[in-house]
This record gives sequence, C-alpha cells and structure tokens, in this order.
Amino acid sequence: MDLPVGWFVVLPALSTIPVLVRAYGVSQSDLYLVTVSNSDLEFKRLDTAGAGAGAGAGVSRLSLLTNFLSSCFRSRNHGYALLFLQNIQNPDPSLWNNAVRASVESGLSLDFMGFYKSMLGDNVLPDKATFSKILPVCAALCEIKLGELVHCQIVKMGFENYLFLQTGLLDFYAKVEDLSSARKLFDKMPERDVVAHNAMISALGKNGYIVEARKLFDGMGDKNSSSWNSMITCYCKLGDVNSARMIFDCSPMKNVVSWNAMIDGYCKSDQLTIARELFDCMGSIKNTVTWNTMISAYIQYKEFGRALSTFRQMQAEHVKPVEVTMVSLLSACAHLGALDMGNWIHAYVKRQNLKIDVYLGNALIDMYCKCGSIESALDVFHGLPTKNVFCWSSIIAGLGMYGYGKEAIDVFLKMKDQGMKPDHVTFIGLLCGCSHSGLVSEGRKYFSEMLEVYGVHPGVEHYGCMVDLLGRAGFLEELLELIRTMPMAPNAAVWGSLLRACRTHKDTRVSEQVTQRLLELDPRDGGNYVFLSNIYASANRWNDVELCRNLMIERGVHKTPGCSSIEVDNVFHEFMAGDTSHPQFTQINTFLDEIAKKLKGLGHEPDKASVFHDIDEEEKESSVVR
Repeated sequence: MDLPVGWFVVLPALSTIPVLVRAYGVSQSDLYLVTVSNSDLEFKRLDTAGAGAGAGAGVSRLSLLTNFLSSCFRSRNHGYALLFLQNIQNPDPSLWNNAVRASVESGLSLDFMGFYKSMLGDNVLPDKATFSKILPVCAALCEIKLGELVHCQIVKMGFENYLFLQTGLLDFYAKVEDLSSARKLFDKMPERDVVAHNAMISALGKNGYIVEARKLFDGMGDKNSSSWNSMITCYCKLGDVNSARMIFDCSPMKNVVSWNAMIDGYCKSDQLTIARELFDCMGSIKNTVTWNTMISAYIQYKEFGRALSTFRQMQAEHVKPVEVTMVSLLSACAHLGALDMGNWIHAYVKRQNLKIDVYLGNALIDMYCKCGSIESALDVFHGLPTKNVFCWSSIIAGLGMYGYGKEAIDVFLKMKDQGMKPDHVTFIGLLCGCSHSGLVSEGRKYFSEMLEVYGVHPGVEHYGCMVDLLGRAGFLEELLELIRTMPMAPNAAVWGSLLRACRTHKDTRVSEQVTQRLLELDPRDGGNYVFLSNIYASANRWNDVELCRNLMIERGVHKTPGCSSIEVDNVFHEFMAGDTSHPQFTQINTFLDEIAKKLKGLGHEPDKASVFHDIDEEEKESSVVR
C-alpha cells in the first residue's frame, strides 16, 4: 500500500507494513512519527503524553493522529486510515468522528459506511457535527433504515432540539420521499429557518402537492435563491412550465440553477425553441449542466445536427465537457453516421483522460457499430476493464448488423462463459445477426432456448426478428404459422417483416392483406399507403393506385420524405427527397448526371421495376438514376 508523503503516524504492528518492522527494527507496540520522502523513511517514537522530538516536537499526540488521518484521506488511502483506527488502542472519539466526516467530504460516500459501523463497534458515538454529515449521505444513497437509525440516535443523545439537525432530518425524509415523516418533523419544529421551508416545499412538490407547496412558499418571510428555485423545479417537474416561468420572471435572485431548471422544463415540454431562447439569453453564466441539458434535448428530439453544432459552440466558449456530454454526442454521431466526429470525440476523451466506464464505453461501441467501423468497436470492447450486459449486447448487435453472425454467436458464448446473463436486448441483436447471415438453424435454436435455458420471455421484438429470419430464407409457411401462434398480437414491425418477405418472394396476394392490416394498426402512417400503392403499381393496377393516393389526401396523411446526410470536413449536409434548397444543388445534380452517363457507358442498366409510377420508360430511367 502506498503511504502519503510527509509527516504522519504509523502503528508498526499493522499487518500492512511488516517490511517496515523488519527493515527498521521499530517496536511493535509503540506509535512512531515517520517522515516519508521519495527515497527514505525516518522514524521517531511518540510518547503517550507528547509527540516526541524532532519535527513533531510541541505538537500534541491527538493533533498528529488527526493530521495523519487527514493525509490518508487526501491521498485516497482511506483503507489504511480505517485499518489504523481499528488497530490503535483507546483512540480518542474525535478521531472516529473526524474520520467519518472526512470520508464523506472526500467523496467516499460508499465507503463511509465502513467507518461508521467500525466506529459504533468501538463504542464511539457520533457527535452533532458527524450526524449533520451523515444525514445528507443517507439521503443521497437512499439509505432509509440507516437514516431512521441516525434519527433514533439523535433523539437518544438529546440532540433533537438543534435546528441544523432538525433541518437535516427534514431534508433526509423529503429526499427519500417519506412525506409523512417530513410533515411531522416540520410541524413540530419550534422555529423554522429558510432551509427547513425549502426542504418542505421540495418534498411537497415532489409528491404532487403543488398547491400546498405554493401556499408555504407565499407565506415565507425571507426567501433565498433556493426558495425560488424549489418552486420553479416543482412546477417544471409537474409539466406546468407556464407557472414555473411566472415564478422565474418574478424571482429577484436568478442564478444558473434557476435558468437550468427552466431550460430543462421547456425541453421536457416539447418547447425546444423557447428553451433555446433562454439558453442564448444566459450569456456567460452557463455551466456544464446547461450545455448538457440543451445537447441532450436535441438528441432526444432527433435534432442531431443541432446537438453537434451546440457542442462546437460549447468548445468555442471554452467549457470543458464531461463524460455525460460525450455519451450524448456519441449518440448523435451514431444516428448521423458521423464517423469523423465520433473519432474526434474518442480522441478527445483520451487526451482529457476521461474515464471510459461502461456507459461511455457502450456509447463508443454503439457509435462505431452504427458508423460502420466494426473493428474500432471491437477495439473499444476488448479494451474495457469491466463490461456490463449493455456492452456485450451492443457488440453482438453490431457484429450481427454487418453480417458477422457467427462472430456474434462466438461473443454470445463468451458472454455466457464469463457468467454474464443475457437480457432481451442481447437476444434481439443475436437473432438479427442470425437473420442477416442466413443462420436459420442457429436462429431457431437460440429463439427456442430463450425461455427454457436463459429465462428470458420472448417479446414481440424477438418474434419480429424470427419473422425476418424466416422471411429472408423463404420459409413463408413456417413464418405464417409462427405469427398465428404468437402469444401476443403482432405489431407493425412484425407485419412489416412479413410484408418485406412477401415482396421479396413476389407474393402479391398476401402483401395486399398484410398492408391492409398495417393500415388498420396505424392509419396515420403514410408509408403504409405508399407501400399498398406500390403493390398495386407492380401489378399494373393503376386505378387502385389512384384510389390509394386519393385516400391519403382525404385523410390528410403525408409520407415522410426520404432523407440522407453526409459529413464533409466536419460539416453535415442533409438532403430531403424533392428538396432543391441546398446551395450546391445544381453542381450536385450535374455531377450525378455525369456518373449516370459513365455507368451507362460501362453497361449498367437501372432497375426500372422499382419505379411505381404510370410513366414511360425514359422517365422511369431518369427517376432511378436521380
């Protein structure tokens, strides 16, 4: 174990440093003051009443021990600090209390439990300051039983009348959503400060009692920024952004928390335009949360290009992104197929020494897979020190997507060998891999083993994968039987897979029946009308094509136009079907004409069968090449 550099106290009898005992011949029972440098150690024995000679002279033994423990926490040697306290004879109670508080303040919230339990085992009780540190951790970790135990100890030790502990308990019960206990505490408080009011307002708002929260807020004498922010947050969480905006506009104490709460509220209420207006009005007070909120909202609403442009603005304003930002941006790159930007983000993560945990690692794997760089995805996957089920599922899906079905199965078997239990998402990726690689028997096998072997109930998505697998392979009778025996109603994805199979194998009769069923499931989906129209067109039933198109007009249904995008020099160019607004439209079309001529000169014949319009052959050819 590494020891902190500087002056500190060590107990040589600890099993962690027997080499020091042998090398320096120090006593196994006394405390020593030790100087740790990069090259050597120097020991000075401590008397029980004083500090000993040298650098520790004139310093009390308790102060030295306290400083030593502080150095352990500063250097993240909390395990050594706990071992030290467990072995020292008759430690002063303040050492334990300081250690518990230091473990919390060092961000070691999960480790403070070890100190707290050992402290109680040593018959040392917390003091008021320690209780005040423990309560927020109990709330953050949702340790309800421990928080209730702390409440009992506070009462037993006669600390229940201290306002800061009453407020701490109120805040704890509010955050673990025990509104009844929070109300009892609040009602019994002889005096209530602004912190107590804020905690109660937050508790009421979280539980939907917004009228009571507003009444309490309006009745407050002194309000601070947290009071205003609590009400703004309450209204936003209930989706009442108009009331939240009224509080926001009236607040004389707006800060970055206020702005962030309003922006988040507008984003979650589908009002991105207003959210962006507030975002742009903030000026220089934006923090990382502000930027992350806006970027995440764009991604949630599939405005991936705006997410990336917002990130570039974030960089221009010298705001350092964090891991959460990177995860959001990688999602945008994955949807846009922006491999260059994805590579840049990966390189940035490495340069900034950001921790690639399972969440960021999974985002990188997903991005590389969706951008077609399966080798890079595998490199990230194999480089992860720990992998969760999402990482395994992502790489299995990525391999399957590009036709590496057998490799996807190999990864699945390794996942099983390492004791990782697959979930329903894992099997979607595995079955899709079997489908794309034509591995029909393997797909049947894993589908049948889902429940029997792995305890995963097949869902409608898994049946959709099997329909696609059997449809691609031409097993239409087996496919229809599978749909008939499904334990749930087929959804649009299942019918869509069947429809593609029928189209591939030119079964017009079943195609028409399936498309009619799809129209019943989703009469607002313009794509289904177009598909039915195309079926009629392929059979030269032009009157039915006209009827289908007229039905779309009558019902006000529109087909979403096709869209494609390309990244050139970190600039994204998006093209919509029938749109001529791109500034280089003429040059692009001229270039496409040149390519079409060269292809024709090389003997290429366009597939005019895919054009379902009653037009002459020359127009069909033009439609295909364009």
